[in-house]
Amino acid sequence: MVGAGLAGLSAARALAAEGIAFEVIEARDRVGGRTVNESIGDGKIAELGGQWVGPTQDRILALIPELGLETFPTFGTGLNLIERKGKVRSYKGTIPKANPVALAELGVAMARINRMAGKVDPERPWESELAGLDRITFDTWMRRNVKTTAARDLLRLAIEAVWAAEPEDISMLHMLFYVNSAGSLDLLLDSADGAQDSRVVGGTQLISLRMAEELGGSVRLNSPVRSIDWSGGRVNVRAGQLEVDAGHVIVALPPVLAGRIDYEPALPAVRDGLTQRMVQGSVIKTMSIYPEPFWRDQGFSGQATSADGPVSVVFDNSPPDGSPGILLAFLEGRAARDAAGLTTGERQELVTACLARLFGDRA
Repeated sequence: MVGAGLAGLSAARALAAEGIAFEVIEARDRVGGRTVNESIGDGKIAELGGQWVGPTQDRILALIPELGLETFPTFGTGLNLIERKGKVRSYKGTIPKANPVALAELGVAMARINRMAGKVDPERPWESELAGLDRITFDTWMRRNVKTTAARDLLRLAIEAVWAAEPEDISMLHMLFYVNSAGSLDLLLDSADGAQDSRVVGGTQLISLRMAEELGGSVRLNSPVRSIDWSGGRVNVRAGQLEVDAGHVIVALPPVLAGRIDYEPALPAVRDGLTQRMVQGSVIKTMSIYPEPFWRDQGFSGQATSADGPVSVVFDNSPPDGSPGILLAFLEGRAARDAAGLTTGERQELVTACLARLFGDRA
């Protein structure tokens, strides 16, 4: 097993349940992959990677209680905020306020996306009747089908929030495949009863830590896999001085990282091309920590979006007891790429300036 993130460890756990011998080889000095907890003092943490769980994510929701873990709801009581063209407005629910024409067009577009997504098989999207939509980006589809600027701005925010990418970065077919996998575009965007519904008490990295504890000494850290020889009837996996011979190997890495391993023989051209083209999003996740969640006393949920940027989406990310107060702010897509070359201080100024426009001087 190459990779000790959620995929690699859950696969290893399934093998263990069947009594199959295995080794898990991980490049980093920790397990968890794109989930990681960071201490903020007093035994509390902030999650610097993936953190939410919600409806339709049946496997992770079943795994959490199996590992003795619990969830708590994402805070969402109060008014949400949106910034667009220098103005900040409050609203209730998932869809921000906009002019009636734009809202009507947005509703029609989202309903159409959900209907189209229902025609795409999540297991084999390339065989669906809409497979030709892989030739265009979501931006192309949006410009052909959504006319009002406000509706386009809201859809762009939705793409950035879910995919950490720009509408021009992802194919329309991929977007529909993803929406159908989740159930609907609404589920992907919602907090309560949606993809951002709940968090794990103690942080989502605990899921991987608990699985690794179950697997015991079968997890090898600090061992980046450099090559896999699958030329014979068995496979040979090399990670520095560590060498593992096995009947099979599961590579549980993001495609772009899996493609950087030296394979002997080389991967089939189609598979190699796939790993080169399945790019990941670009995101910088920031936490602003305050003595208390002051926005709650002002009647705000802490959830906000900004079409002006550079922050696209904000959430109240405080611990279960509400102390300290934490505002999670995402820089996504182009904004993340632009901010990647800045210093920590410069990024902090960008983020806090946006939070201050949304929540006032206390931010």
